[in-house]
Amino acid sequence: MYDTIVAIGTPLGESAIGIIRLSGEKAVALADKVFQPKSGRPFKDHPPRTMVYGHVVEGEEVIDEVLTLYMKGPATYTREDIVEINCHGGIVPINRILTLLLREGARMAEPGEFTKRAFLSGRLDLAQAEAVMDLISAKTPAGFKVAYDQLEGQLSKKVVGLRDRITQIMASIEVGIDYPEEDIVEMTYQEIKSVLEDIQAELDGMLKSAETGKVLREGLHTVIVGKPNVGKSSLMNALLRESRAIVTDIPGTTRDIIEEHLNIRGIPLKIVDTAGIRETEDIIEKIGVERTKAYFNRADLIILVLSGAEDLTLDEERMLELVRERNALVLINKTDLPQIIDEKRILEFVAEDRLIRISITREHGLDALEEKIVAMVYGADFKGQGENPLISNVRHIGAVHRALAHTREALSSTGQGMPYDFIEVDIKNIYEALGEISGDTIEDDVIAKIFSNFCLGK
Repeated sequence: MYDTIVAIGTPLGESAIGIIRLSGEKAVALADKVFQPKSGRPFKDHPPRTMVYGHVVEGEEVIDEVLTLYMKGPATYTREDIVEINCHGGIVPINRILTLLLREGARMAEPGEFTKRAFLSGRLDLAQAEAVMDLISAKTPAGFKVAYDQLEGQLSKKVVGLRDRITQIMASIEVGIDYPEEDIVEMTYQEIKSVLEDIQAELDGMLKSAETGKVLREGLHTVIVGKPNVGKSSLMNALLRESRAIVTDIPGTTRDIIEEHLNIRGIPLKIVDTAGIRETEDIIEKIGVERTKAYFNRADLIILVLSGAEDLTLDEERMLELVRERNALVLINKTDLPQIIDEKRILEFVAEDRLIRISITREHGLDALEEKIVAMVYGADFKGQGENPLISNVRHIGAVHRALAHTREALSSTGQGMPYDFIEVDIKNIYEALGEISGDTIEDDVIAKIFSNFCLGK
């Protein structure tokens, strides 16, 4: 039995309501020490899952007017008794009540400890527990949906199904190895190969969804590049629907990095407006150009802006060469002016479907840009999740990669007719790798690190 923990469940600041949460064997007893119900009866005598009105008191002093709720374990988030005190949302009442409960014997919860207890009690597996934090930090409805599906167990069910199939192979192999004298029908090499090929296909399918899931969870790191005065800042302002970046006719206005977050049809973008890339003697502008190059190198998506009203420069041709093998879109801006740019030359570097003609001043072509970004994230053949849940967590993606590598090794061993005990080693490795996702085969220090990234009170 764990000790009783307490934490603030709402952000500190001025708000209508603040919630203080207790979990553990002594949660009700501690609440009874500080909470006086208006009914005159002790708090413990009130039925569970009923809001009780009263006051939190310290000695004879009333600290705050509150509503207190008791939820009896194991039908709770942590599977322990939980008490939630709903007080006024100011910093003073929340901190005074928290301090009082700590003085009465509660312990301050560590980050994520409520969810960690839910995991340790078996209410959630590790993938579902991690989804809790993803729900809180989701930036778009699409990202929220990915996290919610994971919390509901879609990924966990997939992992359990794969591990069950692997268990069947291991059981057949081990029986054959341990009891060779018995007349037991073992799985043939062909049967093992068939099952492993099915598992490989399913793992491949999961990884195909991984990039989309990761983008929906973390955002698409997008960098706008181009020479000065081609419309980079104007593009950012148009996408944000506000004047965030300074726009003038003077080249080199943007000297530093401007970073913003926006939602394009459910896809979160971390979009960066960079200093124009050109040779310059201005020290400040030169620093901005160097920062641009650094962002360029680690971007998920590069938007190269060119001016249709000017010839391509040597610097722009170099940039086109750099984006040739990257996830990039090339925008020809200022299409409302007479066109001078050589589009055939551009198409020597990028495919036609990555070239978009726009006029930011006339708001022409922005819809096409947004549609292209959506298509690039989801993929042309994306038809929804189907049987493969979107995996968005980097740790999960790594575990699936390892499971897939071990599957290929097992298939190689099977194809070579290696002894069954050799094949079993690779198959056990698949089982272990997938168990890292659910938390069944993961080290305690890794679990501690995962929950240390959670917020207090969750």
